[in-house]
Amino acid sequence: MSDQTTDTTAPLTLYTTTWCPFCNRLKKLLGEKDIGYVEIDVEADPEAAAYVESVNGGDRVVPTALYSDGTTATNPPASAVRAKLAELADA
Repeated sequence: MSDQTTDTTAPLTLYTTTWCPFCNRLKKLLGEKDIGYVEIDVEADPEAAAYVESVNGGDRVVPTALYSDGTTATNPPASAVRAKLAELADA
């Protein structure tokens, strides 16, 4: 697996696809709040796709968020992402 696929030094990594409306909405809402993230397209990165499947019971569900503490969230609302990032910043 590439370092980017499992990089837990970034506060937020989003595993997405270009065509996913849920991914696009989450990215738009995070952008409106100036929340940065690393984005990995699971269709362009087979190792990332395998990682997403490994944390989603074998399903390739996007968006999948990976936080710097190693936890993940599947199709999280932007409010939950903001809350988790605030929690990590306070830790």
